[in-house]
Amino acid sequence: MALLFSGLALAATLLRPAAEFPVPTGIPNQLFYLQRDPNTNTVVYQLNVNDAGKIDEEEPVRMFWIRYAEQGERKELNFIQRKFAYGLTAQKLAPDKYELKFAAYNKIRFFLMRSGIDRAFHVFAAIGNKQIILNRVFLRIEGGTFWVPNVKYIEFKGWNAATRESVVERMSV
Repeated sequence: MALLFSGLALAATLLRPAAEFPVPTGIPNQLFYLQRDPNTNTVVYQLNVNDAGKIDEEEPVRMFWIRYAEQGERKELNFIQRKFAYGLTAQKLAPDKYELKFAAYNKIRFFLMRSGIDRAFHVFAAIGNKQIILNRVFLRIEGGTFWVPNVKYIEFKGWNAATRESVVERMSV
């Protein structure tokens, strides 16, 4: 009987769902957010505008942590996180259009630009033969090291820019 209960306890542990990831809310000009294993801390990417509502052309995207594991404290990304992992660089291509590149992964082109539908700024990416307006990026990490994590896949969530249908695309890395 004890063996049966041990087996049931082990099965319950193995079948337990992955951590529930919170959705950041109440952040003005939020473009998208990034979450990854091994915890629920979240990087938020926010349109960087001045008091007059104009985009900061030198740094159009502001990024920061919401440290859910630390009572939801907001913290700036440190130098290593900005330069080698979660940071973005922006190159102005035209008025109200910027190409964005992630520090750790530059195989996908991202564009910050105004939408023709709502005239608001969004981050666009061509993923899976679709033009997606990005809401969330998720990295599944299984082991590796601090400098070289073992990223199993990247999941992009948002909506199709043409049809406005919800889209989830996953890419193996």
